[in-house]
Amino acid sequence: MSEVKKIIIDENISGQRLDNFLLNLLKGVPKSKIYSIIRKGEIRINSKRKKPSYKLVSGDEVRVPPIKTSIKENQFVPTNIIALLRDAIVEENEDYIAINKPEGIASHGGSGISIGVIETIRNFGKTYRDAKLVHRLDKDTSGCQIIAKNNKFLRRCNKLISERKVKKTYQAIVHGNWTHKDGLYEINIKKNMLIGKERMVRISDGGKIAKTLFRAVESSNNFSLIQCELVTGRTHQLRVHLSELGFPIAGDKKYGLKENKLLNGSSHKKRMYLHANSFISNDLNINVSIKPPREFKKILKNDE
Repeated sequence: MSEVKKIIIDENISGQRLDNFLLNLLKGVPKSKIYSIIRKGEIRINSKRKKPSYKLVSGDEVRVPPIKTSIKENQFVPTNIIALLRDAIVEENEDYIAINKPEGIASHGGSGISIGVIETIRNFGKTYRDAKLVHRLDKDTSGCQIIAKNNKFLRRCNKLISERKVKKTYQAIVHGNWTHKDGLYEINIKKNMLIGKERMVRISDGGKIAKTLFRAVESSNNFSLIQCELVTGRTHQLRVHLSELGFPIAGDKKYGLKENKLLNGSSHKKRMYLHANSFISNDLNINVSIKPPREFKKILKNDE
């Protein structure tokens, strides 16, 4: 995009977050760049600065500055990746697709990743061109991910998630024999703190509150299987929270153990052992549950 662009928001876009709108509009622009231009005030809504979380309203005028894209808008997605994600579909209707996202695939391109789940799904065919992520999973997290096929459904999802009327649960294999009581745990975390070249999330008194329900499911000599329910949805919330409690997720290279002798050199699959196992909303009539992959049971069984 070589010149200033002014976009009038219509009813189809109304209700969408500013950052999500720009991520879809500016395909090929790194996510970090998009947040940077919002923060610097280069993006204007009705001539005013807005935060990334601002919900667009019908009639808003969005001013977008000239931005160079490093990736062509019509990206080529290898046929094997398309086939992999087509096979990962567990449920689909006119409003959404539910997939069992494989670990190792990012939710979207950016920050050095050219192709993710959403870019691939948009290459399924003409009827998928407007597909958008309802929620994100980390690249190394597997499991249940919902993709909206139209803006009306996306707006409903965003509203219900913000009202905490959507239940999202995960299962994690953590190091150690879980010693905490089942229940609600709270921490304050702050995101986008730069540690070297990595973007990290840290415990901070000035950060946003993060709430998680934890329940022990099973334990072996060196590992525990924990059921986790998000009450809030902060960046890397589960990974930071479990690490802070002294039970880091197995295979988590960012917040886990630096020297991982129990995984290195063993027959266990080299991955981060975090899996999104359900997305439930009575209002949306969605009840999708996906069991963790075989390696979750194997790591506990072989550790006895």
